[in-house]
Amino acid sequence: MSRRAPLPPPPPPVEIRSWPGREAMLADRAVVLGELVKMHVGPGRLGLLWMWAGLAALGWSFLGTGILMFQEAADVADIGAFFGGLVALVLGLGLLIPAVVFVCLGISRDREVRSLLVAWGALDRDPERDRHLRRPGASLAWLLLSFVLGAAGLALCVIAPASAEPGRHTYGLVALVVGVGMVAWLTALIGAVTALAHRRWVVGVLTGTGTGGGGVAAGVRPPAARRPEPERPPFARTGGPGHR
Repeated sequence: MSRRAPLPPPPPPVEIRSWPGREAMLADRAVVLGELVKMHVGPGRLGLLWMWAGLAALGWSFLGTGILMFQEAADVADIGAFFGGLVALVLGLGLLIPAVVFVCLGISRDREVRSLLVAWGALDRDPERDRHLRRPGASLAWLLLSFVLGAAGLALCVIAPASAEPGRHTYGLVALVVGVGMVAWLTALIGAVTALAHRRWVVGVLTGTGTGGGGVAAGVRPPAARRPEPERPPFARTGGPGHR
């Protein structure tokens, strides 16, 4: 598996910024934000999340199958079912543990990406270059797919225990179905949070009112504004009626 692309560094502090002008800063800002948005809500990130979720669901299915085989081996004293259950448990753990670890690493990376998006986006405003960073279609796709997946997972978590019949459906089978539903529901929750976080960044940073100005943020200090003098009455400017 190829290594993930490294995250870009945060913008340098104000005192050591060396951009020759605002346009150079805006160009660098656009390049960095484009890469960060792709890492956050790009199709590759969505596919990676669903891939690890699928492996986690497959691993849990192997675990559930192993539990069922252990129950069958205990009922009929079948040594073959016992070893089959042991193999299923090993395969399940081998798939489930790495998938959970990589999903957690992805969540941590998403938090770093969001922090960098806020830092680079707050440097200045650039409506022309920022237009392609909003990606409303990507956010909507993340949200809709997460809704469908979450609804399916929640249905599995509710229907499986409710429809289980004593003596016909074992606890292992119910745990298997509920576990798969929980994996789907948690994956949908991660996807929905990602979509809403991107939308919040667009509204709060790209089109909001809380970011700084361009010249100061780029490290180019604007000329000091002349402080307006308070208006004086006419006689104070002319020296009054008795002025010579």
